[in-house]
Order: sequence, then structure tokens, then C-alpha cells
Amino acid sequence: MTRVLSAVAWPYANGPRHIGHVAGFGVPSDVFSRYMRMAGHDVLMVSGSDEHGTPILIAADEAGLTPQELADRNHRVIAEDLASLGLAYDLYTRTTTRNHHAVVQEMFRGVHDNGYFVERTTTGAISPSTGRTLPDRYIEGTCPICKTPGARGDQCDTCGNQLDPADLIDPRSRINGEVPEFVETQHFFLDLPALAEALGAWLDEREATGLWRPNVIRFSQNILEDIRPRAMTRDIDWGIAVPLDGWRENPTKKLYVWFDAVIGYLSASIEWARRTGDPDAWRTWWNDPEALSYYFMGKDNITFHSQIWPAELLAYDGRGSRGGEPGEYGVLNLPTEVVSSEFLTMEGRKLSSSKKVVIYVRDLLSRYQPDAFRYFVAAAGPEAQDSDFTWSEFVRRTNDELVAGWGNLVNRTASMIHRSFGEIPAAGELTDADRAILQTAEQAFDVVGGLIARHRQKAAIGEAMRAVGEVNKYVSDHEPWKLKAPEQRERLGTVLHVVAQCVADLNLVLAPFLPFSANAVDAALGGTGEVAPMPRIVEVEDLDGGAGYPIITGDYTATPRWERRAVVVGTPVGKPAPVFAKLDAAVVEEELERLGLEVADGSAASPV
Repeated sequence: MTRVLSAVAWPYANGPRHIGHVAGFGVPSDVFSRYMRMAGHDVLMVSGSDEHGTPILIAADEAGLTPQELADRNHRVIAEDLASLGLAYDLYTRTTTRNHHAVVQEMFRGVHDNGYFVERTTTGAISPSTGRTLPDRYIEGTCPICKTPGARGDQCDTCGNQLDPADLIDPRSRINGEVPEFVETQHFFLDLPALAEALGAWLDEREATGLWRPNVIRFSQNILEDIRPRAMTRDIDWGIAVPLDGWRENPTKKLYVWFDAVIGYLSASIEWARRTGDPDAWRTWWNDPEALSYYFMGKDNITFHSQIWPAELLAYDGRGSRGGEPGEYGVLNLPTEVVSSEFLTMEGRKLSSSKKVVIYVRDLLSRYQPDAFRYFVAAAGPEAQDSDFTWSEFVRRTNDELVAGWGNLVNRTASMIHRSFGEIPAAGELTDADRAILQTAEQAFDVVGGLIARHRQKAAIGEAMRAVGEVNKYVSDHEPWKLKAPEQRERLGTVLHVVAQCVADLNLVLAPFLPFSANAVDAALGGTGEVAPMPRIVEVEDLDGGAGYPIITGDYTATPRWERRAVVVGTPVGKPAPVFAKLDAAVVEEELERLGLEVADGSAASPV
């Protein structure tokens, strides 16, 4: 058994999340975590709502709320949506807890004590109309290095270089288009050059494993070429106080939201441990060098997970060129792998809440089954390259693959068993064909499991559905519905027993991808309907006296093993209900109209 930390990107709480967000961090991390639990590993899956930073202030102003009121509202919405999607967190929390503030401040002190913070006078961007600090990401201009327009004030997504807002050519505020005013201000900078050698050695070691996706490792190594100190404090009145004399008393100096957000993986682990009654339980995932940690996010956050967060960890541990000693948390593990997905577009357009090119998770789940969306992401999502969500493809995959493939196999298996026996029949003598299809189903555990473990989920679900196709072919070839004569009854029982075993096997293989339907399929074959434990929302009190809030948690101890479980002869099987809902072709046109998009030549709304 291996300790596995699933560190899932923290959704930003300035509004509800759309399908592009959860396609990048949500579904891939849950598939992986569910599989690793089934494979017998001790998994800790943590995340929470990222609630600090200027965008929260801007959104709160627009909504007529305080920042805390906005964070409270959006945290609840996001938590409910992620739970409705079946994301099996051990703890989904938030960054406004007192626990998180304390952990972040301890990390800051450790990095500062080891000498990796440099105090500098620098220029900060101010909005001339409001006098409020503009965050780096809210300033856009032309990149001074590659000359590409649309570069942000913190980095250029085209060339990958770290930037400062003052470096941009023709900088403009993304909020109102005005030219920022740059003023002198005092800040703490993380001395990344003093950590560059250690970062480079760690990335080279990660590259040598051959496990990281090539685009992620290349991007991560490239950004080391222009490494320089990076400001980790901001002129803002919403965030975590700088825990030093002369700074903590200043209400307009706070820690940079990206310094505090990535520490959330650690603070959430500590909060989880405290809530279990064993406050040091988190250490087995963070201090044990044999433990593994996987960080899931979209590609726009690679910099913060392959440079900033590892640099913070190295600095806290005292493993940079300045040396130093670990703080009270001890030597903390660096990421085993940064698992970054590419972008999901929609109908050929970039998803954008501000431009109304968006499908919110809540809206999608109000009309469609969560497993239909989870299947689309696994089969056609942005794993290693950008992918496009279209309603026509969503309908096609739901109807042609889920309904006609897997759903049809489950339904006709349960229906034939119900009509012919009313229970799982015993198997007589097996033929070569029987043994071959049983082997196909059982081998899927190794094949699919190996692919999920290597974060190749598209290939994994493809192999699972290939096996589904083989079992469907076995049923069609053996035509059990024609075995009606009394002397054929034993053979009928054998065929249906074999198919039931294959369905049970493939249901477990598909459970990480399709947890809701996995429970429905198990129930259809007479099981308890509890093979995929589900998360739940729990209202809790702040551990250190703050206001209460909802969390996502769950009991996943009943997770079945990743292996064949023999079907039990005599288990009653009732008349099944369809597992998946077939979608009407009109869905395409209806959804495009909701988005204000036209149906091209009527083809997008044609029957599937």
C-alpha cells in the first residue's frame, strides 16, 4: 500500500465554475483517486475554494456584497456542484479558514527565516479611477519578449516567460481598459534564483522518470531560463496578513493569493487530520519520502505548481543555495507529478463567463446525467491537447456509446436473467468462447488500471469500452434469446452467467469514470448499489473559532478492490430500468439557442 496525495486545483470563488474548469481538474483527479483507492492505496484527496485576491473584491463590489459574503455564497455553490459531479474529496475546504491562515503564515515564516525572501522597493499598478491595486493578471499588454498581444502582467502564455506588469508594452486594465498608474511600493520577493539549481535538479529528476506529460515538463524547464525574484505580497486589504512586525499591522499589505492558494494543499491535509481526531495524520503524506503526490490543474496554472509551489517547499525545507532548516512541519515532499490538462473550448470558442460563452456545471447537471458529462470528459476531454465540447458530440457519445453500448449490454443482460431465471444462474461447462470472453473482461483490470495510473484516461476508457463491445458481440453471437428448448436451459444459464460476470467486471472497471451508473448497474444485477462511494456535503464549525462553512467529505472505506468479484449464483435480479437516458436530437438545437449560437445548416441538430 502506498500513500497517495491527490492535490486538486482550488477553484477560484469569484463565481460558479463552468465545464471547462472541471474538465481540467475535477473529473481527471476523481477518476485517478477512485482508481487508486480501488487498487488498494491510501489516498488523500484534498482541495477547496480559493477566496483571496483582487478579483474577489471586484466581483463583490459588482454584487453589492462584502468579500466575505461573496466568498461564502460562491464557496457553497462550488462545493455543491463538485459534490453533484461525484468528486470524492476527503476534504474540500476553503482558504478563509483560520487553519489555512495559520498554515500559510507558518510557511511564510519558515521561508523568511531561511533567507529566501528579499525585501524590495518596486512599482505596483494602481487603477487611477479607484485607487485600488490592480493584480498582475488584470493587466494585459504586448509581451516584451515575444511581442505577442494579450500577455498578462504575471506571465505570457505564448512564450511562457514570467513578466512584471511594468514590463508590458501598452499595458491596459482588463477591468475598464484604463492605463494603470505605476507607483513605488515595498514588497517581499521570493528569491527564485537562489532556488533555481534545486528546482532544475528536481525537474531533471522528474523528466528522467518519463512519467510527466511532455508539454508539462518542457514548459516547466523552459520557465527556469528566465527565473527571477517574484513578489509574494500585495497592496490589498483582502487576504492573509504578513506575519512580521511592522507588516501584520498594515491593513493594506497582504500575501499574494498565489503564495497562499498553493499552500492550501498542505493546510487542507492538516485540517483533514485535525477533523479525524489525529492532528498528525497528514504527515504520512507529506513527510514520508515514499509517499506520492499528484497535482491536477489546467495548463494555465503549470507555473504555480512546477515553479512557485516547489520553490516555496524547497525554501521552507532549506534546500536552496542559501541553506536553512525545515520549520515545524518538517521536510515537505515535492510533487511527484504535475498533471496538467489542456483547455476545453465550446463549439469552437474559448469558454468565457464574462463573454457569456459558458456552460455552468450546475446548469449542465440540472438537465443531464453527471456520468454522461464525466464520460465525455474522459473520452474526449483536453487530456494532452485542447479539445472542443459540442452539443452534437455530447449527444452522439451519450446515445451511441453510453446508451447503445454499455447501457444496452447492462439492460439486456439483466432483462434476460430476470425473464429466464429471476436470479443469477449457475454456469455449466464452459466453452472456449466462454473462457475467452471472461478473460477479456478480467484482463481489462490490468490494462485499464495501468493506463489510469499513468494519467492516460482517454486510452483507459477506450480500452474499457472496447471490452464492452466484445461482450456485446459475444451476446449477439450466442443469441441466448433463442435457447428456449428444455435441453438448452443449462447452456442458457451458462451464457447468462458468463455475461453477468463480464458485466460485473466491466462495471468495476468503469466505476472510476462512471460512479453514479456503477451503483445503478450493481443494483440491476442484484447488488447493494454501493460499489462507488459518493461524497457528501457536511456543515462544520471552523476548528479555530471562525464562522462555520460547508465541506465536501466522504467515507470511502467500502471501496471495492480493483479485481474480479465472482457473481453469486442465486442473487435475485429484478426487471431493470435504463441506466442512461437517451437524448433527443432536439437537445442540440435547444442548447445552441440557449448559447445564442446558430445551428449550422441544420446539421448540428440532425438525428443521431
